[in-house]
Amino acid sequence: MKTNDIYSLKSFNYDMPAHAKATLSGTSLTIPITNGRLNIGIWQGIYLCEFRNRGGGRRIVATVIG
Repeated sequence: MKTNDIYSLKSFNYDMPAHAKATLSGTSLTIPITNGRLNIGIWQGIYLCEFRNRGGGRRIVATVIG
């Protein structure tokens, strides 16, 4: 890599679009459960998204309070 290429987008793995999308979509979620069922509307859903081109393994952590 040449000295003037330090700030070039081609000189490293450009992952900024994935970071921006993750910031807009959020990283946590509170889901109400009533009588053992998800209490969401008929047109609502829960989606898991991977925005990186080469995303690694992920873990889901669920904390139940009640």
